[in-house]
Amino acid sequence: MNDAIFSQIDFGPLKEFLEEDNITDISYSNGGQVWLKTLDKGVYRVDRPEINNALMEKLAFQCSNVMGKTFNMAHPFLDAESAELRLNFVHDSIATNGIACLIRKTPAKIRLNKEKLINEQYVTENLHDFLMTCVEGHCNIIVSGETGSGKTELVKYLASHTKENEKIITIEDTLELHLDRIFPHRDIVAMKTNNIASYSDVLVTCMRQNPRWILLSEVRSAEAVTAVRNSISSGHNIISTIHSDRAYNIPMRLYSLLENSQDIDQFLKSIHRYVQIGVHVKGYMSKELGRFQREIIEVVEFYVDNNNEAKANVIFKKSLDGKYSFNNPTKYLIDYLGVQGVELRPDYFIKDTAENNEIINSSTSNVESL
Repeated sequence: MNDAIFSQIDFGPLKEFLEEDNITDISYSNGGQVWLKTLDKGVYRVDRPEINNALMEKLAFQCSNVMGKTFNMAHPFLDAESAELRLNFVHDSIATNGIACLIRKTPAKIRLNKEKLINEQYVTENLHDFLMTCVEGHCNIIVSGETGSGKTELVKYLASHTKENEKIITIEDTLELHLDRIFPHRDIVAMKTNNIASYSDVLVTCMRQNPRWILLSEVRSAEAVTAVRNSISSGHNIISTIHSDRAYNIPMRLYSLLENSQDIDQFLKSIHRYVQIGVHVKGYMSKELGRFQREIIEVVEFYVDNNNEAKANVIFKKSLDGKYSFNNPTKYLIDYLGVQGVELRPDYFIKDTAENNEIINSSTSNVESL
């Protein structure tokens, strides 16, 4: 770990976890329990008696000093953020079984590559190449999944395949993408919202910066939904993330975050018209592989047909029995990419004879019917 802001803080026995690239999160709670989240084993507990309430209180005190904040009964919550670490503390006046802390590592690196993704069964090769074609063709993409499923890592990987001469602006409330540090030679502006500059404020400035791509951090508020819709309807391209149970439900999930009573049909049509691709990522402990597995289990194409109806085409889905099903892209996606100068065959997903694959030639379905 190389983090200048926290360089003077003594992390003590926590340092070994901070220096291990495989560890993504460190959780402390319940008067001495230490839980780790890793890339290969998922979440598990480690026994470290030297990591106790006294150590964590000392760490919180150091962080509060570095950040110029107060952490006590009157201010029982503390967020401390640096280039590669995010720390959140809950005071023992609120966490009655002892101070609680979550440390999340956000390194400025891209952990994914094509070979790794395919070898670790994260994605099939033809689906991988399809998604890269969508990035090349400037599709608007929203990645869904649960916390810890790897949404941000996938967004970073997709963004790494944008063209080098295309300007990127990232808008985040907590810094995780670090694309400006990963690609220091590129035209990238990293913006961070706060209690002074809201999503709306930052987006207005963002538009004046003339970006080709806008990468919004996780959509989790009405303001963020509005920012997404304003971005895509203005002709800019986005890649973003959201909590959703499947890719197919992304438009409805966006609607559920709105705080006003906007017409649902009008809203869904706007999302289906401007968001071309939804991707759902799942992370789970695989008994078959004997390790923590992250994989893409659904890819959906959104569009509005010639009858002005919002529809969705499930391009890829992995069923509970482990079999894959594919549908070819519709003419709407093929035409969209063609306008961008990118060719996509109408029979892109042909029969795959590999074991564990099954091609299902089902028709595209209406939003309300799946």
